[in-house]
Amino acid sequence: MAKHEKISEAVVRRLPIYLRYLSYLQQVEVTTVSSQQMGKNLDVNPAQIRKDLAAFGDFGKKGIGYDVDYLVEKIREILKLTDEIRVALVGAGHLGHAISNYNAYLKDNMRIAAIFDNNPEKQGKKVAGIPIQPLSELEETIVGKQIKLAIITVPAPAAQSVCDQLTQAGIKGILNFAPTTIRAGKDVRIHYADVTSNLQSLAYYLT
Repeated sequence: MAKHEKISEAVVRRLPIYLRYLSYLQQVEVTTVSSQQMGKNLDVNPAQIRKDLAAFGDFGKKGIGYDVDYLVEKIREILKLTDEIRVALVGAGHLGHAISNYNAYLKDNMRIAAIFDNNPEKQGKKVAGIPIQPLSELEETIVGKQIKLAIITVPAPAAQSVCDQLTQAGIKGILNFAPTTIRAGKDVRIHYADVTSNLQSLAYYLT
């Protein structure tokens, strides 16, 4: 575990990309793959792929490559995806609905287990089979369901307050879709998903 603590964030962010590709290979019944083939299809340097995976163990065989099923299993273990991971979503607007419905479609071990919104007209209604709860029930629900990750899809002015409530309830990781920076304690990890910024940066490359 001590070795894993030294792994850079860049490596951790690439692992889900490898996992998604390998899962596709499983679907099309490919049993082995080389780092060269992975690199070609993912537009990642094969040496970088080998280095990333070697940081966690010796998963490949020289001259043969990687066993797809085995590597999927190992990456899922590294990312702690072998057990069910429950996620809370705060903000049952259009984006919150879309994320919840997509998550239900995935049928993966990581699933949205609770949805919250402060709009009384939405409370009690269901999204992907999950009832929308008031924020007043957030802490009790998160503790009761042992939820450790959360998604924020509320308007920017409410994001920090929601973040504070989530961390107070014991949340350790937040994916923030609100177009604003939020702050939490050192033991809470925050990642940002800003669609607008990504599109704006893409626009720079238009000719």
